[in-house]
Amino acid sequence: HSIREYKKASILAPVFVAVEGILEILIPTIMALLIDEGITGGSMPATVKFGVILLVCAMVSLGAGFLSGKYAAVAGAGFAKNLRKDQFEKVQGFSFTNIDRFSTGSIVTRLTTDVTNLQNAYMMIIRLGVRAPIMVVVAWLFSFRISPSISMVFLACIPILAIGLCGLVVLVHPVFERVFHTYDALNNVVDENLQGIRVVKSYNRESFEVSKFGRISQRIFKDFTKAERIMSFNMPIMMVCVYASMILIAWMGAQQIVASGNNAALGLSTGELTSLVTYAMQILMAMMMLSMIFVMVIISQASAERICQVLQEESTVQNPAHPVTDMADGSIEFDHVSFRYSDSSEKPVLDDINLKIRSGMTIGIVGGTGSAKSSLVQLVPRLYDVSSGSLKVGGVDVRDYDIEALRDQVAMVLQKNVLFSGTIAENLRWGNPNATDEEIRHAAQLAQADGFVQEFPDKYDTYIEQGGTNVSGGQRQRLCIARALLKKPKILILDDSTSAVDTKTDKLIRA
Repeated sequence: HSIREYKKASILAPVFVAVEGILEILIPTIMALLIDEGITGGSMPATVKFGVILLVCAMVSLGAGFLSGKYAAVAGAGFAKNLRKDQFEKVQGFSFTNIDRFSTGSIVTRLTTDVTNLQNAYMMIIRLGVRAPIMVVVAWLFSFRISPSISMVFLACIPILAIGLCGLVVLVHPVFERVFHTYDALNNVVDENLQGIRVVKSYNRESFEVSKFGRISQRIFKDFTKAERIMSFNMPIMMVCVYASMILIAWMGAQQIVASGNNAALGLSTGELTSLVTYAMQILMAMMMLSMIFVMVIISQASAERICQVLQEESTVQNPAHPVTDMADGSIEFDHVSFRYSDSSEKPVLDDINLKIRSGMTIGIVGGTGSAKSSLVQLVPRLYDVSSGSLKVGGVDVRDYDIEALRDQVAMVLQKNVLFSGTIAENLRWGNPNATDEEIRHAAQLAQADGFVQEFPDKYDTYIEQGGTNVSGGQRQRLCIARALLKKPKILILDDSTSAVDTKTDKLIRA
């Protein structure tokens, strides 16, 4: 599915690889004819003829190799781009419940390291994965044509390699699965540390954070070392097969040449033995390529499983079959609503809530810390779904609305205010992309934000750093209120949104 517009490149890469591989296998046969008919036979025309054919084959093979590399790179990079986009789009559609299942670090790893592993594996499969089997099969057929008895040496190597490589897979796969879970933890630590760097420095906890990071890095180091140690047996197994084959070919070939008196018609000639040795190297190099692909596939298998978990995850908040798109008014009615964050939670966060709020009313919800005030208001725009009972907005159950239509009519300023990198005006236009400069300033005036914005040299074109770190907490809250007001919603929810402003400004905002 993620290949999409790169199907053409994905097909052309293996086609050119096949051309390159077949020509490379033809070259030793032409070389044998050049030696036997041209050099050993003392014929200059034959030498020139086979020399030109050899040169043409080499040039075409070179061109096909270049094109296969180009198309494989396009297909691999395009596949990775689409895979990242598909995952990111999927995450955007997740409800808070889905996001709670994956950690931030885990999603970041799946969008970066895991996709890179799959990209590398895909590029290897459409190039080496096509080239290696063609090389093995065609080279073996050519060697069988020269000497059936010697060609059987190669077949004897295949079961030895297969058993060895399968054993490596069984041992290594669990280690790589563990490594990528540790990567998740590493990304979480980095994310947490950078977001809370002011707290880390104010409490002088740098050394603690360094040691925490170091412990996780050490776990990745140990797991990767273990995996690489197991995978290092791949090369000795290959080399045993390579050298054993070469010795057997040399011994059997020498016997046949002596027996036939270097006559190809009676047995084996020197040129044919030369081409057999070349085929031996080609077959064994192709086997080595297959083992490299094998290693890459083992690594990427764990990554593929993790990416599939994101792509196959279904949002717990879905649009109904026939969604309602118009909201009559801003009335809210909680009818025996209960809510728990997880099905396995023993105690509900909200238990049998009955509450009616008429359109146009201004009400305050008061309660101690942790008394589920935020949980209550997050049910209104369907950031979470109720566990039982029903919640009606404008006389219609929120689960019957089109999600986008519902959220367009509910503006929410959360406790944790977030501004995104971009100008102040761009941040405020999140509330209304088509808002005019006058509307932006009017919303900022209502939220008591216009005063401090006018003090900035660039005013509404002032650039906000990622996370809004270059404005104070109170300024950030007021900009978020202005952003919500620009939506001109039917329901406005302010969740402790003036906690960082002084009492005079708080009073002005309420007014």
